[in-house]
Amino acid sequence: MPNSRKRPKLKIPKTKSEWFWDIIGYLFFLGSIIFLASVWGKLPEKVPGHYDAAGRVDRWGSKWELLILPGVGAILALLMQVLEKFPHIYNYPERLNALNAKQFYVHSRKLLNQLKNICLIFFALILLESIGIAMGWDNGFGKWFLPIVIIGIGIPIASGIVTQRKIK
Repeated sequence: MPNSRKRPKLKIPKTKSEWFWDIIGYLFFLGSIIFLASVWGKLPEKVPGHYDAAGRVDRWGSKWELLILPGVGAILALLMQVLEKFPHIYNYPERLNALNAKQFYVHSRKLLNQLKNICLIFFALILLESIGIAMGWDNGFGKWFLPIVIIGIGIPIASGIVTQRKIK
């Protein structure tokens, strides 16, 4: 197994798709935080704290619990953003070499970037759903949200595996 310290360390600028995903992910995430701040004073003391697999609220909690989603999202984004800067430390197949390293690095970094931003979008949607339910505006996303999350994260991973196998 190759040692990550022996791999080439390449400085590869972000691709247009990475910039696109970052803009979309961070806009959703920051927008949800701004929205939370704007309705904070109007929120009831009890808000949805947890959902079951069918998307029904199965626990209510303090409105302060709504700060957990942006907190976890920010930590996740920060950690994944740092990891994007060091693609040479990821786990790669043994066929990685000096000739294909750039291809592997860009591909892996793009996948990590997509997953980071998809997670930020889902955190934003869950926060908006919780606010909407707490305020009595809607009943939530329902039973389709969990399958959409699984598909939304699963498709880039499956596509990434297929694409990585094509790298010679």
